Amino acid sequence: MTRVHAWIRGRVQGVWFRASTRDAARRLGLTGWVRNLPDGRVEVVAEGEEARVSDFLDWCRRGPPMARVDELQTEWETPTSGFSSFEVTH
Repeated sequence: MTRVHAWIRGRVQGVWFRASTRDAARRLGLTGWVRNLPDGRVEVVAEGEEARVSDFLDWCRRGPPMARVDELQTEWETPTSGFSSFEVTH
């Protein structure tokens, strides 16, 4: 198990990024959350098997069709196993 905390900058709000991120994470069997930030970025915390988290980050680098990802910052953290699903939060 691994945990990543990520911040995504670009055209990532108002383009279904959060809902698409939730769907991608759920398809990969990850848990955590995604939310918009006031500065226009999207913040994500995801936990799961290392290979699946890596696949998820590859998806985050592209995002949904209408998005444009300019930057993806990541921090690896100790997993807490404190999530039961992957949700959009506010």
